[in-house]
Amino acid sequence: MRIAVYPTSANPPTYGHADILVRTTKQFDHVFWSAAMNSEKHYMFNEEVRLRMMNEYVQHFDLKNVTVEAFTGSTIRYVQKRKAQVIVKGLRSLDDFQGEFQQAVGNKGIDPEIETFCLFGKPDLFAINSTLVRELAFLGESIEDYVLPSVAKIVADAIKKS
Repeated sequence: MRIAVYPTSANPPTYGHADILVRTTKQFDHVFWSAAMNSEKHYMFNEEVRLRMMNEYVQHFDLKNVTVEAFTGSTIRYVQKRKAQVIVKGLRSLDDFQGEFQQAVGNKGIDPEIETFCLFGKPDLFAINSTLVRELAFLGESIEDYVLPSVAKIVADAIKKS
């Protein structure tokens, strides 16, 4: 069985994340779409909300071979725990490439059997990232071009509470 892990911050997940996920599901028998929980990062959304938003995409696109879950610690150790052969990363820019390349080299040093596959984002989704979505939402702008309507509602509700 070909298993992949697609780790992400998903803070919130966007159509860009979904594009990479959907394309990944067509190449692997099972995909773990995993929210990285890094104690040194500040997330707008807690683990429960991030997983709920990620599951909105899985349901919307009817992805039967995806498990959504969170993990802490190193990505490579999580991938080993899930018995995956591949880490999937989405790239939009040279900056993305440089960061992912360095991580891939480090991961290879820990486990030479695990590969990192990079997928380029679709050109119409290059500009989308979670930071932009959060900034637009805080300004009261519509974010429904960037996220599912159900996710836009979760984001709006979180802003109202803050």
